[in-house]
Amino acid sequence: MEPQLQHRVTDSVATVVIRHPEKRNAMTAAMWRSLPALLEELGEDPAVRALVLTGEGGTFCAGADISTLRGSPEEAQGLAVRAEEALAAFPKPTLAAIRGHCVGGGSQLAAACDLRFAEEGALFGVTPAKLGIVYPASSTRRLVSLVGPATAKYLLFSGELIDARRALRTGLVDEVLPGGELGKRIAEFTRILVSRSQLTQAAAKEFADGRTDRDAHWAGQARASGDTAEGVAAFLERRQPRFGWSVPTSG
Repeated sequence: MEPQLQHRVTDSVATVVIRHPEKRNAMTAAMWRSLPALLEELGEDPAVRALVLTGEGGTFCAGADISTLRGSPEEAQGLAVRAEEALAAFPKPTLAAIRGHCVGGGSQLAAACDLRFAEEGALFGVTPAKLGIVYPASSTRRLVSLVGPATAKYLLFSGELIDARRALRTGLVDEVLPGGELGKRIAEFTRILVSRSQLTQAAAKEFADGRTDRDAHWAGQARASGDTAEGVAAFLERRQPRFGWSVPTSG
């Protein structure tokens, strides 16, 4: 089977799988190109309330397929940045489920997700210094926002790999699970995500990502939605809330 991005939607969770096992799920140019359109489709789907990005088998993503850099490295990097930015802009919660190597372009994709859960034994690296590539400014800023300037410089200057425990200490990942437990934890946590208020999540995502001009917009959405009244009523009645607000679609 050709390298590709596969996806499925189950119980309101979209799962996107990076599939290129012959090269540890390295991203080809075609895969980079296809990701923004796939994300747009899933973001517009009202049945989707959260998204999980993962790799097939025991590896998340070993980066860009280096053979794609032989032609135009600038073009290849542009494809990766567009895919990364599309993932960061996905309007619903995103979670990277990481096993094995999460390196180079794989780290770009993981960092663009809202959250990152990793299995023990996972390895992380940002490796442009090994290839003489200038890491994109937007990707560098995103990395610094996660781990701070010192750890970002360590990763970028050296290209060395760090293990999951160090990634957890530095803020690169949010949880580390024992071997064999990642899938169970992802299923458990995404069930929590889809049960919560999309209004809260969408506003929090914008604010956490630095948006500073939408306070009035979200205050108006909260007043019009009725979600707060429903949440309070459900709490007092000891039942699950039935939130009505959903991410608007362009259609």
